[in-house]
Amino acid sequence: MNRTSAPVDAPSTGAWEGLVTTALLGTDRRTPPGTGPGPEAPVALLDAAAVETVRRRAGLRPARAAERPQPAPEDPRPPLPPAAARRLALLLADRPGASGGGRRGTAPDLTELLPQWLAAANARGFAPPPQVLPALLDAARGRTDLRPPVLEFAGPRALWLARLNPDWRFALRSTPGGGAALPHLEDDDGVRQLWQEGLFAERVALLSALRSRDPAAARDLLATTWSTERAEDRLMFLDSLRTGLGPDDEPFLEQALADRSRNVRATSAELLSALPGSALAARMAVRAEACVAIDHTQAAQAAGGTGSSGATVATPTIAVEAPHECDADMERDGVVAKAPAGRGERSWWFGQLVEAAPLGTWSRRLGGRTPQEIVALPVTDDWQGELHAAWCRAAVRQRDAEWSRALLGEPSAPEAGGPGAVSLAERAKLLGTLDAAERAEWVAGFIATHGLSEAFQLLGVCAVPWAPPLGRAVVDALDIARDAGSYPWSFSGVMGLAERCLDPSEAGRLDALLAVPDEPENASPGAGGYWAEAFQRLVTTLRLRAAMTEELNAP
Repeated sequence: MNRTSAPVDAPSTGAWEGLVTTALLGTDRRTPPGTGPGPEAPVALLDAAAVETVRRRAGLRPARAAERPQPAPEDPRPPLPPAAARRLALLLADRPGASGGGRRGTAPDLTELLPQWLAAANARGFAPPPQVLPALLDAARGRTDLRPPVLEFAGPRALWLARLNPDWRFALRSTPGGGAALPHLEDDDGVRQLWQEGLFAERVALLSALRSRDPAAARDLLATTWSTERAEDRLMFLDSLRTGLGPDDEPFLEQALADRSRNVRATSAELLSALPGSALAARMAVRAEACVAIDHTQAAQAAGGTGSSGATVATPTIAVEAPHECDADMERDGVVAKAPAGRGERSWWFGQLVEAAPLGTWSRRLGGRTPQEIVALPVTDDWQGELHAAWCRAAVRQRDAEWSRALLGEPSAPEAGGPGAVSLAERAKLLGTLDAAERAEWVAGFIATHGLSEAFQLLGVCAVPWAPPLGRAVVDALDIARDAGSYPWSFSGVMGLAERCLDPSEAGRLDALLAVPDEPENASPGAGGYWAEAFQRLVTTLRLRAAMTEELNAP
């Protein structure tokens, strides 16, 4: 018999599922196909299952052999030091506890140290041992926050593996261009061909890479196809201009203000307003100035008081007259006419004008005053919150540290909100415009005055490891909370942040906090033991982080 002359039918998933159903129901209620009820039915079911098993394992039609994959690319980076490679294997082998809550004990949380380890290894330019690549990709598959550092560390071989395993396809989606090699940026023909013919992800990757190196060339490349791009693609390409944004981009962005897509127009206006010297910023300044002025009437009425020399003292006040309409020119410059639900139209338009106006406008408009003096002025008719919130957004957009300092105020001010910031989120954004040392010093002063209850979000914008003044402020506040018998679990978030962000050199200062403290009369039951465990875990984690750094620095 010629076994190759009659092709085998492809295995039938439906037939197998039918046999499984028959086995679950029992042959008394359902018999296999072609068999009647009776004592032979179970035997027939097992025979049919045996045949179907063979079909499922081997019953495939002959096909051409698949093309052998190309060998994995070489990784030119230096290998990890042996001790660091062993540490990585331990970090990848650790899994969160199955308890789902409760006390964590004194053992460090290794899964939370993996991002920090990856950042340190990437900064040193190491390549991973090939045998850990599957575990690295599995870790990144389950945690989206790990994907950028894992893919940077795993290198080109991870993309090679991802093409062979559907579970790791996220690596291709997460890598600009799906891991495709970009042409050399000096290769004008290759760049032009990829821009004209490449997939969308490849074109985004190309434009971003070119923008980082030569902003003008990237903008010129985008202009060659701008009018034929889809609206959603134009928006993504336009976003790449944030890198290296400068005055030379103004003509292109001004042209984009007339785009048929509202989102493209809005993004163009936002980018132009981040250029204080742009024509759009000047137009917005004129509109905003018409809404804000010193109220001399209020100042005259306040002149009834006298100073120590007998002279009258006038208190200047800022008056606000919000726009009464949103005309076509305002809409062209990015002002959204329709206000969100629950928001007044005039205040909505007013906020957009102020946040888009150059911050240098206000010193000229308000009597040459400094940002600190302007922020300190009272505002009429309950407009202060709206005005200050718009200035906050402008300071963040224009990266103006002087205005950010004025709006933040002193960290020791009685009101935690500061003179201008109206939320923790706004304060965190304003802090982001300051350099790392000033940011840490401000947050340390805030914690010293207001404690840790409102500081978690502010700590998240501070550089890691925390500067010594900030680290000391956090530890001192935790120590005060412990001695006061505070509910310990409410500080678990800050304690976890300290494990990842406190400078490892601070471990020696914490030895005095490892003992179980005497619990005050009104303390939470068991609080002292929890605090001792938490500080023990903190010290152990800091020393482990120090060991990780030493291992990565080994020759």
